[in-house]
Amino acid sequence: MIKKCLFPAAGYGTRFLPATKAIPKEMLPVLTKPLLQYGVEEAIDAGLTTMAIVTGRGKRAIEDHFDISYELEHQIQGTDKEHYLKEIRAVIDKCTFSYTRQIEMKGLGHAILTGETLIGNEPFAVILADDLCDNHEGHGVLLQMVKLYEKYKCSIVAVEEIPMQDSKKYGVIAGEFIEDDVVRVSHMVEKPAPEDAPSNLAIIGRYILTPDIFEILQNTAPGKGGEIQITDALLAQAKQGKVIGYKFKGKRFDCGSVDGFVSATNYFYAKSEIEN
Repeated sequence: MIKKCLFPAAGYGTRFLPATKAIPKEMLPVLTKPLLQYGVEEAIDAGLTTMAIVTGRGKRAIEDHFDISYELEHQIQGTDKEHYLKEIRAVIDKCTFSYTRQIEMKGLGHAILTGETLIGNEPFAVILADDLCDNHEGHGVLLQMVKLYEKYKCSIVAVEEIPMQDSKKYGVIAGEFIEDDVVRVSHMVEKPAPEDAPSNLAIIGRYILTPDIFEILQNTAPGKGGEIQITDALLAQAKQGKVIGYKFKGKRFDCGSVDGFVSATNYFYAKSEIEN
């Protein structure tokens, strides 16, 4: 039922300057693979075949990565280096990519609204490549959420427990558990102070959204930081009982921070050593 995944990828990546002055933060590699490719592969594993990417100025490397490089292919064809392109070739063969630009950086809600032209009137997933997720014991996070959508047919946000002092970094939900790891959301707040946080359940960069979110976003006033917040739009849906939070199975790394990026690199290196 869900075939499209939206990737907001127009941000500047200022926490990784000067590396991101000329390189999109989504193209920073964890081992030999860029962050965005991990997200695309997670979407493919969940059965999604159309990747809709919201980019901005200086992001051409993203389009080039998910395309054939004929000169490079010719240079390494028939050599012992040809296998290095096997994974990205498989990605390109399995799905299609479309792009649009976010002209002004007005928040995640605005980035998602910018992607409406690529999504149309159907439910869709959203992956923030900064949040690198892995579940080596079972289904990927997005596949878990797709299966949950088949049951509830409403917007879903992935959540995890955080230390209360970190609440000002996240959207935070409150609600009632309706089954193990599933919360019917009644309230959510964008980046609250710890004393104002309604719970310790924070939204991370995995969403499934119903198409009415676009009309809600069009009518959502700028909120925290003067930006259009997806949290504010989701709250409008939550007031109608149409949002659930899901405590996903697996690990998540905040690769928008240096600490998280290093942790992810160490984790995936150790994982590769075991697999090899």
